[in-house]
Amino acid sequence: MDPKNIVDKDASFFGQPGGLQTLFFTEMWERMSYYGMRALLVLFMTASLQEGGLALTVASATAIYGLYTGAVYFMGLPGGWIADRLLGGQRATWYGGIVIMLGHIVLAIPTEASFFIGMILVVLGTGLLKPNITAMVGQLYGPNDDRRDGGYTLYYMGINIGSIIGYIVTGYLQTNAGYHWGFGAAAVGMAFGLIQYRMTLPKLKGVGQEPPKPLSPVSAKRSWMVIWSLLIGLGVFTFLALTDVVIIDPTLIAGNVAIAFTVIFFAYYLSIFLFGKLTKSEMKRLGALFLVCIASTMFWAGFEQAGSSFNLFARDLTDRMVGGFEIPTTWFQSLNSIFLVALSPFFAALWINLSKRMINPSYGFKSALGLIIMATGFVVMFFASQAAASGLKVAPYWLVAVYFIHTVGELCLSPVALSAVSKLSPRRMAGQMMGVFVLTYSIGNVVAGLLAGGLDPNNPSAMPELYWTIFLFGVTGGGIVFVLALFTRKWEKLAEEDDHPGAIIDANEPVGKP
Repeated sequence: MDPKNIVDKDASFFGQPGGLQTLFFTEMWERMSYYGMRALLVLFMTASLQEGGLALTVASATAIYGLYTGAVYFMGLPGGWIADRLLGGQRATWYGGIVIMLGHIVLAIPTEASFFIGMILVVLGTGLLKPNITAMVGQLYGPNDDRRDGGYTLYYMGINIGSIIGYIVTGYLQTNAGYHWGFGAAAVGMAFGLIQYRMTLPKLKGVGQEPPKPLSPVSAKRSWMVIWSLLIGLGVFTFLALTDVVIIDPTLIAGNVAIAFTVIFFAYYLSIFLFGKLTKSEMKRLGALFLVCIASTMFWAGFEQAGSSFNLFARDLTDRMVGGFEIPTTWFQSLNSIFLVALSPFFAALWINLSKRMINPSYGFKSALGLIIMATGFVVMFFASQAAASGLKVAPYWLVAVYFIHTVGELCLSPVALSAVSKLSPRRMAGQMMGVFVLTYSIGNVVAGLLAGGLDPNNPSAMPELYWTIFLFGVTGGGIVFVLALFTRKWEKLAEEDDHPGAIIDANEPVGKP
C-alpha cells in the first residue's frame, strides 16, 4: 500500500480509520435489532391468541411483512435527503437509532396497537439511520485511499455478525420466554449500539457532522414544517386505523403499494432519459443498468421469502428436533448470514481470477446468473413441500439447502448490482440512481409478501404448484436478462473514465445484508 494514498494516517481499527470502529459496531447492533425483530414478525402475527400472537391469516401477515420491509428501504430516500440538507449524517444516525430503539420498546408492550406503532417507528428510524451510516463509511477515506475496499469489507462483516446475533438471541427468547422478550432484546441491542456510538463519536473526526448541501434557514424551516405535518398526518391515520374508523385490507394495500413503487421507478427512470441531457454513451450505460435493476427486483421478490413463507415452513412443516433439542424457528434464517461470511472470500477470489484470465462477465450476465441460481432454490422447496403435503414434517436439511443456494445467488447478484449502479451512472446522477436502485429492494420485498400469502402451511397441498411457478418465473426472467445482456455488454464499456462515479462498493467485496 502506498502511504501517499492515505489521507488520514489514523489506522487504529485493524489498519482502518478509528471512525470505522464507531460505524462498525453501531451498524452491527442496529442490524442485530432489525433482523432479530424482523425474524419474529410473521411468526407473531400468525400465532394464535393462546400462543401470544395476533391470529392473523397468512395472507394478511405476509402482506404486512412485505409492506414493512419494502417501506424500510423506501424511507431511505427521504432519510438520505434529510441528512444531506438538514441534519448531517452524524445526527441523522443518532436520531434514527433513538427512534429505532423506541420502536422496539413499543413492540415489547404486549398489545396489538403497540405492535403496529412499534413497526412504524422502526421504519422511520431505519430510513433515517441506514443510508447515512453507510454513506459515512465512504467519507472516512480520501479519494485515493487504498484502504477503502478493506474498510467496506470489515463494515459488511459487522452487518452479517449483527444479523447472526439477532437471529440467535431473539429466536431463543421467543422460544423460551415469548415473542415480546424477543422484541425487547432488539431494543437492548439498539441501545448498545447507541451507547458505543456516542462514546466513540470523536473518532469520526467531523465526518458527517454537517449537511453537505444545507438549505437556507427559511427553506429549512419550511422543510421541517412539511416533515412534521406528514408525521402528524401519519399519526392521525394510524390512530384511525387502530380504532377501526378506517378499515385496512393489508393485501389490497400491498398490491397498490407495489404498483405505486413500480410506477415511481419507471417514471423516474424515464424522466432521466427525457430530461437528464444524457449523451448517447450515458443513455446506453443507463440502459444496461436498467437490466440489472429488473433482475434485482425479481431476485428480491424470491429471496425475501426467507422471512415469510420459509419462516412459516420452518415453524409448521419442518422437523426441528435434533436429539432432545428443538431448533428455534428463526435460527434457520441465520444460515444466510453464516453462508455469506463463509463464501464471500471464495467469490471475491473467483471474480479476480476470472479477470486475470481476461474473462470478465458483464453486470447483466452476473445478475442473470444470480437470479437463475436463486430460482433453483424453489425446486428444492417444490420437493420439500410435496413431502410436507403428504402429512409428514420434513427434515431440516431441505431449508439448509435452500438457504445455501439462495446465498450463492445473492453473492452473484447483490454486490455486482451495487457496483453496477456506482460505475454505470453518470457522476452527476450517482446519488439519484442509487436512490432509484433502492426502489428495486422495495418493490421486491412488497411482491415477496404478496407471493408468500399463497404459501399457507395450513394448506400444504397448494405449496408445490406455487413454488414451481416461482421457479419458472425466476428462470424465465433470468434467461431473458441473460439474452439481453449479450447486447448490453458493450454498452457498459462506452463511457469515458471520468464518467465513472467512483465505486464505493466493488463487485469483488463480500456482500452484507442490504
